[in-house]
Amino acid sequence: MDFGLVLQTDPPAAQVISLMKRAERNGFRYGWTFDSAVLWQEPFVIYSQILANTKRLIVGPMVTNPSTRTWEVTASTFATLNDMYGNRTVCGIGRGDSAMRVAGRHPNTLARISGAMKVIRDLASGKEADLGGGTKVRFPWIKPDAHLPVWMAAYGPKALKMTGEEADGFILQLADPYLTEWMVKAVRDAAAAAGRDPAEVTICVAAPAYLTDDDSPASIAHARDQCRWFGGMVGNHVADLVGKYGDSSGAVPAELTDYIKSREGYDYAHHGRSGNPDTAFVPDDIVDRFCIIGTADQHIEKLKRLKALGVDQFALYAMHDARERVIDGYGGTVIPALRG
Repeated sequence: MDFGLVLQTDPPAAQVISLMKRAERNGFRYGWTFDSAVLWQEPFVIYSQILANTKRLIVGPMVTNPSTRTWEVTASTFATLNDMYGNRTVCGIGRGDSAMRVAGRHPNTLARISGAMKVIRDLASGKEADLGGGTKVRFPWIKPDAHLPVWMAAYGPKALKMTGEEADGFILQLADPYLTEWMVKAVRDAAAAAGRDPAEVTICVAAPAYLTDDDSPASIAHARDQCRWFGGMVGNHVADLVGKYGDSSGAVPAELTDYIKSREGYDYAHHGRSGNPDTAFVPDDIVDRFCIIGTADQHIEKLKRLKALGVDQFALYAMHDARERVIDGYGGTVIPALRG
């Protein structure tokens, strides 16, 4: 199993770079960041410095979207980084929650994501791509070995199907084993139906991880409070699913949708941050299911369950008060245990 670190690009950028260097020293292979131009600093500028200060780390957004930048600009940015540092980037892409809504726009359609994935992947891999209206372009400066994998974030049935049919990887932003099994199966079934090898779709589970010294009630309560924001963030996507499919259609598991019934609203000023006041509706059991909290042994136990379900990478969100602790703890105990 591979491991990734997910950060927000809060200033100073030097701190983001330092944490990514620390992650690489501890055995992490991926460095991810949020991508929301209004809320945080521009990630691609920071990626250049992360890549310059690491040797093997693969970097990318979790996730970008097909509307805040034109597709050829996104492809050129990835291709330039790969040209400078080797093929060490991955494009995580989705509908765009905070990036679009903070700017007064609606999240993207699946059709737009589909078109963007093809163009971005092809251009950044040295192929010709149609930008629309018959305008075909190719980067004349790209190296023959250029390559860019595109991983799609998804929850709903149509998005999961498209991920299996078209994406190189699947990003699932929660660590609940039951839901992971359900969604991984949907992606792999779609890949097989499309004539693809399901094993070629990389499975990445992303969720907050918080290490505690023990499993005392006080330790677990603090860990939950540090990670409760995640249930609110996931709730934004779940609310969209409920609005589209209804909460009793059977298209989406009740295990994913039931908890948002007392959700009242969401202020993106607190997006992805511990102490978010708009996540008080998130119950403890959702925090326990969606996140990984507790002692190192408890992390290892849950990660082994996820690995058995076909998860290739666990990317941990470190938006809490123990970032260095979780990076070092994973490097010292958890990562070696999962890599045998």
